[in-house]
This record gives sequence, C-alpha cells and structure tokens, in this order.
Amino acid sequence: MEESEGGGLAIPIRSLRQKQVPARLNDCEIMSDGAINDEGDIVHFALLAETEPVTLEEAMKNSKWLEAMKDEIRSIEKNLTWELVELPRGKKAIGVKWVYKVKVNPKDEVVKYKARLVARGFLQKHGVDYEEVFAPVARLETVRVVVAHASMQGWKILQLDVKSAFLNGELEEEVYVEQPSGFVKQRSENKVLKLRKALYGLKQARRAWNKKIDKSLINMGYVRCISEHGVYVKSGGGDVVMMCLYVDDLLVTGNNEEKVIEFKKKMMNVFEMTDLGEISYFLGIEFQSTKDGVLLSQKKYASDILKRFNLQHCNGAETPPEARDYGLIKMLMSQRLML
Repeated sequence: MEESEGGGLAIPIRSLRQKQVPARLNDCEIMSDGAINDEGDIVHFALLAETEPVTLEEAMKNSKWLEAMKDEIRSIEKNLTWELVELPRGKKAIGVKWVYKVKVNPKDEVVKYKARLVARGFLQKHGVDYEEVFAPVARLETVRVVVAHASMQGWKILQLDVKSAFLNGELEEEVYVEQPSGFVKQRSENKVLKLRKALYGLKQARRAWNKKIDKSLINMGYVRCISEHGVYVKSGGGDVVMMCLYVDDLLVTGNNEEKVIEFKKKMMNVFEMTDLGEISYFLGIEFQSTKDGVLLSQKKYASDILKRFNLQHCNGAETPPEARDYGLIKMLMSQRLML
C-alpha cells in the first residue's frame, strides 16, 4: 500500500474493464470447479480433444497410461540405470516426475501412449551434480542436404529411433534421485536411487547419451564430420554409408543397401531401437517419395498451428502477400531523420 497525500493508506483501484476469455480458448471445456474466477482470470481449463493426463492419479485410472508407465520402469531396470541405496550423509536426492505424451502420425492417428520418468534437473547444482551439458545434433539444413543427395543418387533413406536413448548415457557424476511416485518399493520407502546412467531431465543427460553413441559409431569405423558433428560417414571399397543423428533419431542412407542393413543390425545389437522403415516423418517434416524425387512438406505442422490459434477456417489466398520494399522504407526513414 502507498500513502496518500493526507497521510492515510491509498486504496488500490481495480480496473472496471470487463475481462473476456481469449478467442483461442473457445474450444475449451469449463471444469466443474469453474475456469474463471471472480476477477475474470482463467484458473483451469481442459481441451475437448484427447489430451495427456495432468496428475499421476488421473493416469493411474487409465489402463493405457498405467501400462505405459510400467513399460518405462521395465526399460529403466532392464538397462541397469539405477540401484536402490541409502542416501549418504551430505547428499541430496533429486525429485522425479511423470510426463505423458500422446504420439500421433501425420494423419493425427494415435500411434503410442508414452510415459516418461523425468528428473527435476533444475534442482541440480553446477560442479556438484553436473559439469558439461552441450551435445551436438545435425542441423535441419544438413538433413535436407543429405536427403537431397540421397534422392539424386537414388539411395534409400531409412529411419531408426532409439528407445529411451538418454537411459544409455553413462554418468560420471554421483547423482541420487527419489523413487518414482506409484512405484515405491515396499519396506524401502526411505531409500533412494543412485543413478549409474542418465535419466531424462538431468542437465547432463543429452551429453552423456551423445558421448555414448559417438563412441559406439567410432568403434564401428564411422568418421564424424568435422564441420557437422551430427553426421557420420563410413566409406571403403566404393561403398558409402552416411548417417544423420538428431538426439535419438537416426537417418541412414548409402549406395550399398546391404551395408546399410548391416549397420542397422549392428546398432540394434548395441541399443534397443525401433525400425521405422523408409523415412516418412522426421522433425515435423513429411517426406513423400515421388518419381521425381523426395517431396518435403510441413502440412501437418501448418495445420496444427492454424488449429492452435483457431484459424483453420480462414479464407486462403491464391497469391502471396505484397512484398514490401524494405530498402526504400529504410532510405525514407534515414532522410526523415536527417530533416
């Protein structure tokens, strides 16, 4: 409170302007406890479309999400990611949480219900829980160049996805996390989990995974591109195999299909992977093979953006908007400033 001129306390004046719900939230379902408070502020809202659960209790009621969480725990334990221990004196365990995601294809069809156990990395301290965090990925421009080159040469482009990739990264620091909600070991409730390998959410998880796969590829005889650390090439005897790495997504192509398949089998022996076949959808881009080459589009991405802002029913234009002569505008502005 501020003092008024008379020495008393000044009463803050609230705006009398009526508050309205933004147009982009017209498709939202008002919850029973009320989505708008007395001041017109939005408190809660839920989308009408099928969405991910917000709380663990909500996820536990759905058999699909419950099975997804069990699959995540099985993957973590199979990978020997952690061990149950007593928390050492002077150490602090980092919390974890469940994150849910419905994965769809370009046709908006549900492909998978994914539950991810994520560490609360924002609680980590530099020099204590982590050191370096940077990890390179292939740039989008590089992916397009590789796809264009493979298309011109008539090479097949295969796509692989590493399951729970970050769980393969080996940690160099001593990190402890709490037991995940809903999966606490009975009679060991006070114990914590010491991480041998990284969890999603840790600040160094991306770097640990990149170091792991980089070492594996180099051991297979692949050479990392000097100017683009997300691209690896192996050549010999006239055969060339090229790979683009974007975190846990791999694009593989080459002039010898047998060598490409051999690479795929070796990677599957080292990591648990999903063979997605020939490239069709990667980093929000749709790839369609035609007689003239590979057609790249972002139809689904553009459609999602329009739906997000409720613009999918707007009228289209046959011609692009009028181009502005920014050079002329800049010249006129400079003359005006001189005057």
